[in-house]
Amino acid sequence: MSKLVGLHNVYINDFMKVLLFVVLLCGFANNLSAQAGSYSVTFDHVALSVSDVDRSAAFYSEVLNLEEITNKTQMNGIRWFSLGEGKELHLISILKDEVKLNKAVHFALTVSDFSSFVDKLKLRGIDYSDWRGTVGQINVRADGIKQVFFQDPDGYWIEMNSVGQK
Repeated sequence: MSKLVGLHNVYINDFMKVLLFVVLLCGFANNLSAQAGSYSVTFDHVALSVSDVDRSAAFYSEVLNLEEITNKTQMNGIRWFSLGEGKELHLISILKDEVKLNKAVHFALTVSDFSSFVDKLKLRGIDYSDWRGTVGQINVRADGIKQVFFQDPDGYWIEMNSVGQK
């Protein structure tokens, strides 16, 4: 009988150790969760390294109808544009490092009238393609959203889609 009681105490001690470990682990996880939830992250701006800031500024102003806003750095060779809803595009020509690009490195915008935008690309002689790269073709995703991909003067890929079309 005393062996049984001793064995029972070992199991109780092991169980208490496991229980204490689980309680501590849960407390640690809740603490991490609380820390992670103490702030939120939202998109602010995208910055592109460009070779000629004036040429790029003209492209983003004339082709995408973006409004130029105050460059708060007040540095020459940098221009800022509004992407709406407090989001910004920063064009920076002060660094001369080579940038390697491919279509997977792109940013996407949505437009209220997709067909009119595609017509504007055609009118300006700007090549666009579907995801596969077929020039002059519109990509249609499985959910019905239309997309075209085109490049700015420095070769950055831009996706324009119909998500915003009413």
